[in-house]
Amino acid sequence: MLNHIVIMGRLTRDPELRRTQSGTAVCTITLAVDRDFQSRDGGEKQADFIDVVAWDQRAEFVAKYLGKGRLVVAEGSLQSRKWTDKNGQNRTSWEVRASNFYFADSRRDNQGGGNDYTAPSYGSPAESYTAPAGGGFAEIEEDGELPF
Repeated sequence: MLNHIVIMGRLTRDPELRRTQSGTAVCTITLAVDRDFQSRDGGEKQADFIDVVAWDQRAEFVAKYLGKGRLVVAEGSLQSRKWTDKNGQNRTSWEVRASNFYFADSRRDNQGGGNDYTAPSYGSPAESYTAPAGGGFAEIEEDGELPF
């Protein structure tokens, strides 16, 4: 059986980091994921709001580096949770249990979110890399035999 989901969207609010009674970190976020199509009347694009939960080190990573408005990719599995609301009605919620997160925007694209995140600075290509003399390639001698 296969249960693998990959979604990309923007955080609708800052991450909410909590701890279980045993001290395990858990963080929940909601991603606004645009649909690939518009309504027939040419109105605004619609979005789905998908709950994502992360545990342990991933939860701490999310709480530290992600913020409202940040565009991220969440990868994981889809899981359901059954619960009873305050009116006694049985409810089911679906959420993504994240195994990986990837940044899908640069810090410059999103000035509003991201708690402590600052993008690494590598300088200009000329400053960060100087090619060795001769192009940096060594001559390969062929003896007629393949190495594999």
